[in-house]
Amino acid sequence: MNALYTARALATGDGRDGQARTDDGRLVVDLASPPEMGGSGPGTNPEQLFAAGYAACFHSALRLVARRDKVDAAGSTVQAEVDLGTIANGAFGIAVRLEVSLPHVGAEAARALVEKAHQVCPYSNATRGNVDIRLTLATEGAAA
Repeated sequence: MNALYTARALATGDGRDGQARTDDGRLVVDLASPPEMGGSGPGTNPEQLFAAGYAACFHSALRLVARRDKVDAAGSTVQAEVDLGTIANGAFGIAVRLEVSLPHVGAEAARALVEKAHQVCPYSNATRGNVDIRLTLATEGAAA
């Protein structure tokens, strides 16, 4: 891979109950386990950070493929939901649902754009074959 950019972040404290910050200081977040996992919940958690990152990355990929195909992606959005759960042998895993809204694009063309974005997005490429990813269109609630 030819690296175009490298992000650096440092986590301190007690893992899920600590702090994370980027080396440039643009992102500093207090971390806390969610109440659903017995935590106090006054900070963010890795799953929320992953959801925000994936949503932003996928949206960027979506807009890129829309520009290439000369499709109007104005007003588009991507909402990500990330589940944390147990998998085999007592390990933990995640599952992701991405809901894409393309208000100016018909359903068939939108599904094609979503699939193209899924092939381009770095998060999709990093998780492919290891994480259950479900893609849906917001306008129809149907699988993309």
